[in-house]
Amino acid sequence: MIPDVTPNGVFYLPPTGWLTSFYNPPENYQLTTDEIKKEYQLTNFTHGLSTQAAEKRLADEGRNIIEVKPTPKWKLFLRQFNNIVIYILLAATLLTILIGHYTDAIVIGAVIILNALIGYFQESSAANALAKIKEMMAQHATVYRDGKRQDIDAADLVRGDVVFLEAGDNVPADLRIVSADNLRIEESALTGETNSVIKTDEAITDQDVPLTDRVDMAYASTSVTSGSGLGIVVATGEQTEIGKISQEVAQIKPKKTPLTKEIDHVGKIVSYITITASVIVFFVGFFLEIYSLPALALAVVAMLVGAIPEGLPAITSVILAFGISKMAKEHQTIIKSMPAVETLGSVDVIATDKTGTLTKNEMTAIELWVGDKHYTVTGTGYAPEGEILLNGKPAQLTDQLKLFLEAGYQANDTVLTDEDGTWHINGEPTDGAFLTLYHKAFGAKYQSPYKAVDLLPFDSDYRYIAELTRDPEDKQQVIFVKGSPDKLFEMAAKEDPQFDTAKWQQRVDDWSKAGKRVIAVGYQPVNGKNLMEVEHDHLYRGIHLLGLAALQDAPREEVIVALKQMNRAGVSVKMITGDDPQTARAIGKQLGLSTGPIHAITGAEWDKLSASEREEAALNNQVFARTTPQNKLEIIEALQNRQKITAMVGDGVNDAPALKKADIGISMGIRGTDVAKDAADMILGNDNFAVMAAVIKEGRRIYDNIKKSILFLLPTSFAEGLVVAFSILTGQQVPLQPAQLLWINLIAAITIQFAFVFEKAEKGIMDRNPRPVAQRLMNRHDLIQMGYVSALMALFALIGYEWFISAGADVVNATTMMVNTIVISKAFYFFSIRTERYGLKEVGNIGKKAWGVIGLMILFQLIFTYVPFMQAAFHVTGISLLEWLAVIVFSCLIFLCTESDKMIRFRLNRR
Repeated sequence: MIPDVTPNGVFYLPPTGWLTSFYNPPENYQLTTDEIKKEYQLTNFTHGLSTQAAEKRLADEGRNIIEVKPTPKWKLFLRQFNNIVIYILLAATLLTILIGHYTDAIVIGAVIILNALIGYFQESSAANALAKIKEMMAQHATVYRDGKRQDIDAADLVRGDVVFLEAGDNVPADLRIVSADNLRIEESALTGETNSVIKTDEAITDQDVPLTDRVDMAYASTSVTSGSGLGIVVATGEQTEIGKISQEVAQIKPKKTPLTKEIDHVGKIVSYITITASVIVFFVGFFLEIYSLPALALAVVAMLVGAIPEGLPAITSVILAFGISKMAKEHQTIIKSMPAVETLGSVDVIATDKTGTLTKNEMTAIELWVGDKHYTVTGTGYAPEGEILLNGKPAQLTDQLKLFLEAGYQANDTVLTDEDGTWHINGEPTDGAFLTLYHKAFGAKYQSPYKAVDLLPFDSDYRYIAELTRDPEDKQQVIFVKGSPDKLFEMAAKEDPQFDTAKWQQRVDDWSKAGKRVIAVGYQPVNGKNLMEVEHDHLYRGIHLLGLAALQDAPREEVIVALKQMNRAGVSVKMITGDDPQTARAIGKQLGLSTGPIHAITGAEWDKLSASEREEAALNNQVFARTTPQNKLEIIEALQNRQKITAMVGDGVNDAPALKKADIGISMGIRGTDVAKDAADMILGNDNFAVMAAVIKEGRRIYDNIKKSILFLLPTSFAEGLVVAFSILTGQQVPLQPAQLLWINLIAAITIQFAFVFEKAEKGIMDRNPRPVAQRLMNRHDLIQMGYVSALMALFALIGYEWFISAGADVVNATTMMVNTIVISKAFYFFSIRTERYGLKEVGNIGKKAWGVIGLMILFQLIFTYVPFMQAAFHVTGISLLEWLAVIVFSCLIFLCTESDKMIRFRLNRR
C-alpha cells in the first residue's frame, strides 16, 4: 500500500483491519447478540442491569424524556409589534394623545391591537408540535433488573436496560432486539409505512441500512402489534430517533411566507417614504413659520395617518380569512396560518409521502395466475365491489379458481368488517386483499363451508401463513398456505418433480418489475389420520401450487386527475416513500407524476451526494425511495436552496421536521398524527390529496386579489397624504382633518375593499406557471400607475375644493365635497383595477356581494354627509345634487385615465 502525504509532509497510512473498525465503529443493528452483551456490560439478558449500575447511568446520562421549552405567550404577543408600520402608527397614536385628539388615538390604537392579536393567534396555534412529541413517549416499561422482571417509569430507563415487549406495548426507547417470538412492530409514525414490521434478533451485516430495513431494532413511540421479545436499550431521550426529530423541529425557525415578505417589503417602502416626506414637510413648515407648532404637529399627524395604509394588514387578513373559510366549506381543508393559504398559489414543488396519500393504503388483488389462466380483477380498496375477469369478460368460477380463492381466504388471520358502509380490516393489508377478493367472487354475505382447525401464524423465518381446515361435507382435512413465492415454489417442487419453477418465477419477476407485490397460494390434502394441529414439516413434505396473486396499493383515481392539473399549472410533485425504488417508480408512472420519464433515487444514494449534487437530484428526480426522516428534511432544504417554494405533505412523526421546514406544511386530518398536525400549516380534513389542485387555484386567486387590493389601497392613501402635504407647503389651511382622513380609510376598509374578497379567479389561472420567488408584488407599471393615480386623485380633489371655494361655498361645504370626491373616486377606480381587461366589459362579472358592499359604501357616505351627529363629529355638511354631479364627474375622470392606460398598453403589446 502506498502511503498518502499530508499537506505538512507527514506520511499517512490509511487504517486497515481492526483500525478501520476503530475509525468506523459498527452501528447497534450490526452487532451480534454476544457483542451487544459485551458493549453494554451484560452477563445475562434475563438478569439485566443491577440497580446500582442503572442508577449510576441515569445520573450520568439523564432521564429518558424529551425536553420541551415553548416560547412564552407574552413573547409571542410582543413579537407582533416588531413592524415598521406598527412603529409609525404607535408614533401617530402618541402624537394625537399629546395634542388632545383622543378619538383619533383610540381608532389608530384599535387597529394596532387587532393586527397584533391576529398575528399572535396564528403563531401560537402552530407551536405545539414539540409537546405532542413528548406525549408520544411511553409512560411505563417492563425491564429485567437484578434478575427480576419489574415495571418502572419509562423515564428511568438507561442504556443497557433489558426491556420486555409484548402485544399492545409502546416501545419506550430505542432497542436492539435480542430475542423475538413472532414479534411485529407498527412503525408508521416514524417510517410512514403502515404494514407491521417482523422483527428478528439476527445482526445486519450491511452498512448504511435505512431505518425501514433495520429489522433487529425497535424505536421509541412505535407500538407492538403481536408477539413478544426482548430488547436492549441503546438510546434514550433526545438520542432516540424520535428525540432527534424533536431536536430538528425545535431548531427550525418559523418562516415567513412569500406574501408576508412582500407585504413587509411594501410596508417598509411606504413607511420610509411617508416618514421622509413628513419630516421634510414638518421642517419646511416649521422654518417658514406657516403654522403654529401644535397646528403643524396636527397637520403632520394627519399626513401620516392619511398616507400610511393602516388598512393593508386588515384587508389582507380579511381576504385570507374568507379564502380559509371557503376552503374549509368546499374542500374540508383547515388552514392554521392565514398567509399559508396564499403560499399555496405560489408553490413550485409538492413533496409528499405515498402510502395513503397518493395511494389508498388498501392492498388490492389486481391480477391472478391460476394454473395457466391469467385473470384480472376490478375494483380497488377493501370494499368487495368488483369482479374477476378472463380476457376482459366475467370469469367462470372453475373448481381450481374456487380452490385458489378458498386458500387465500382460509390462510388468513385478518378480519374484514363493514362499518356504516366503509370497509376496514383488523390485521395485515396483504391478508385483507385476499378477504376482499374472496367476497368479490362469492358475495359479501357468503360463508365458507370450511371450518378452521389450527393456524400456523406468519413467521419471518418461514414467510408464509397456513391453516388446517376441515370440510364438513366429506370430513376431508386440507392445509391451505399463502406466502412468499420462493418458499411455496420449493414446497411445490417437493410434491411435483416436474414443477416448472422457471415459468412461475418469470411471472413473479414480471409483476415485481411493475411494482406489484406477489403472493403465492397453495394447498395440501391431509391423508391418513386427522391432524389436531399444523406444523411446518407438513408443508415441507410438498404442496400443490394453485397460483399467484399480484397485489397493489392502488393509486387514488382522483389523485391522477389532480396531478394532470398540477402538471399543467407548472407544479411538480415529488413522491417520498419507504418502498423500494422499482415499486415506487412503477406507482409514480401510474400516477402520472411527470409527463416524461420517472427518475428515482434512494436515501442511501442521496446520502453520498454533495450539497450541489443534492440540489440537482431534488430537481431532477420524481421519486425518493427508502428515505429517512433526515432525508425528507434535506430534500426540502435542497429545493428551497434552488429558490423553489415547496410544500410538504405528510402524516407521521417522521414528517414533522420537513413539515415545519417547508414553505407550507400539509398534514392529513384523519390518519395524521397529532405531531404532524401541529407542525403543519394546513390540514386536509378528509385526507384527500386531490383537493391540492383546487387549493392551489384558490391560492392563486387570493394572491391576485390581494395584489389588486394593495394597488387599490395605496394610491388613495398617497392621495390623502399629497393633499395634506400640498396644503402645508403652500401655506393654506389643511382641508382634511385627521378624523376625516380616518373616515376615508375606514369606509374603504369596511366596504369597497371587501369587494376584492369576492373577485373570481382570472381565466386561465391554472395554465400559468408559479410566479418566481424573486418576482416582486408590484412591477414597474404598477408603481407608475400608483404614482399617477395618487397624483390625479389629489389634483382633482384640490381642484374641486378650490372651485367650490371660488364659487362662494364655505370651507365646511368644500371639505365635504373633497371627502366625497376621494371616496367616490375609489369606487370608480375599483371598476378599473379589479381586472386586467377593460373595466366596462367586465362589469357584468361583478358578483352580487361585491355590488352589495359598493352600495353599503354609498349608504355610509350619505349618512356621513346628511346625518346631523355625523356632521358634527366630522365637521361636514350636506351638499346639493349639482355638487354631487361635480363629485361624480371628478371621480369618473380617474376611471377614464386608468382605462386609457390599458388601451395604450394593449395596442403597444399588439404591435
